[in-house]
Amino acid sequence: MIIDLHNHTTLCNHATGTIKEYIEKAIENKTQYFGFSEHAPMNFDKEYRLKMEDKNLYEKTILNYQKEYKREIDILLGYEVDFLPHFIEEEILKADVDYLIGSVHFLNRWGFDNPEFIGEYQNRDIDTIWEEYFNQIAEMAKSGYFDIVGHLDLIKVFKFLPKKDIREIAKNAIREIKKANMVVELNTAGYRKPIKEPYPSKKLLELIAEYDIPITFGSDAHSPNQVGLYKNEIYQLAKECGYSKVTTFKKRDREEVEF
Repeated sequence: MIIDLHNHTTLCNHATGTIKEYIEKAIENKTQYFGFSEHAPMNFDKEYRLKMEDKNLYEKTILNYQKEYKREIDILLGYEVDFLPHFIEEEILKADVDYLIGSVHFLNRWGFDNPEFIGEYQNRDIDTIWEEYFNQIAEMAKSGYFDIVGHLDLIKVFKFLPKKDIREIAKNAIREIKKANMVVELNTAGYRKPIKEPYPSKKLLELIAEYDIPITFGSDAHSPNQVGLYKNEIYQLAKECGYSKVTTFKKRDREEVEF
C-alpha cells in the first residue's frame, strides 16, 4: 500500500521480526510512506507495550533507519496510544513524532480484544458493550490529543455484533471525530482476526465518507509478513466509498496522496 502508518516492533513484547525486515517488506510492496507506531508506554498492561525506559531507544532507532533508507522510502515515527483515562503519559503526548494514533483497547480496564478475556462478553449485554466502546471513541476524539483513529470498530474483533444498527451506535463518535479534524485509518488487521474484515466495516466507512473525514492505511503488522497484506482489498473498499486520496503525516502536519 502506498501509505502504511500502523506497524509495530519487538519492543512491544508481542511482535516478531527486525525493524529492517519490516522496512524491506514495505519497499518490496512499493510503499512510499511507512510508519512505526509502537504501543506507547503507560502504567497499565505493561507486558504488551513499550517500556518508558526504552522510549529513547525506540525513537532513535526509527530515526536512524529513516536516514539509512531516505532514498528508498519515507520512514515515519509515531505511537499508538491507548485512550485510557488516568494512564496516558504526558511525555508521550508531547513526543516529537510525526503522528499519534489514538486507540481504545480497554473498557473499564477490560481488555476486550485480548483472547484471554473473551469470556467477559458472556457477562454483558452486547449492545451496551458496543455503546460503551463508541462512547470511549467519542471521548478520545474530544480529548484533542491524537491525529488518527486506530481500528475504529475494534470491538467487533471476535464477531460479537450488536442487535442495534451499528451506524446509529457509532454516529456520535464519528461526529466527534469530524469535529476533532482527525483521520480514520483503514486497518487490515481485521482480515487476520475472527471478524475477517477490515476496521472499519464498509457500513461505517460509508458513514465516515458522508462526513468527509479523511482516511489513511495501516497494516497493524506485528510481523514482517503482515506488512501490506490485503492491500488490494482496502484499496477497493476505499474507492467503493468514494475515496481517491489517503493521508500521511510529517511532524503532525498532513499531506494527501492519490492512490
